Amino acid sequence: MKRLPVYVIAWLVGAVMVTPLLYGLISGFKSTDQLSTNPFGLPHPWVTANYTDLLGDGTFWRAVGSSTLIAVGTTVLTVSASALAAFAFARFAFRGRELMFSLLTMGLMFPFAVAIVPLFILLRSAGLLDNPLGVILPQAAFGLPLTVVILRGFFREIPAELEEAATLDGCGAFGFFWRVLLPLARPALGTVSVLAIVASWNNFFLPLLVFTDPKWWTVPVGLQQFQGQYASDTARVFAYLVLAMVPALAFYAVAERQLIGGITVGATKG
Repeated sequence: MKRLPVYVIAWLVGAVMVTPLLYGLISGFKSTDQLSTNPFGLPHPWVTANYTDLLGDGTFWRAVGSSTLIAVGTTVLTVSASALAAFAFARFAFRGRELMFSLLTMGLMFPFAVAIVPLFILLRSAGLLDNPLGVILPQAAFGLPLTVVILRGFFREIPAELEEAATLDGCGAFGFFWRVLLPLARPALGTVSVLAIVASWNNFFLPLLVFTDPKWWTVPVGLQQFQGQYASDTARVFAYLVLAMVPALAFYAVAERQLIGGITVGATKG
């Protein structure tokens, strides 16, 4: 009974978050006329064509493929670079280490929109417009500060005795990093990977800026273009919105345990 208020609040928060998703899902099975006359009731009849037409549309799957490519590329680059940087900040003592780390963490205070103009000029000069690297590289750069902060905390908690034992067994610095540190930090790597993938999947502004060729449009950009094309068909827009969320929600559902476990371990080690 003492924890009853906590459960009540959790259920209320969950209901607030789930209700819009359920409304969008059900609205996708309606026609636009039904949305006007019966916005909150069940569909009658159920219009499955809104979903099946989109699932059979190559444009939608091309956007899913583009988003997947960019999300995977961003995650691999972000986690790889951050792991190496966090290893250096956590396990090596060198002059200016804390100053460099402080400068890196200052990147957390600058939103992406602040750098949009110089970033666009830089990408145009490098010939990276209408190129997936034009999205992957900036996303990885802006994801580095948070990822390094998270991984550094895990790497610093690895006992020094393990490093000494690995050194006695003939492991160099990189051998210790690859064979010992990364396997032990798997919860942290899973956490930052989930965060990077979901952030990349939901990113709208940068792909809109970089891509003018429709073949590279990501799911959020495709949704915006689809909404403009079918502005009068609200039910079909709801269907596209739901299908656009499914991959991210499915991935999060699969990786939820890894994400929560990594955050919990980080909190207990803090």
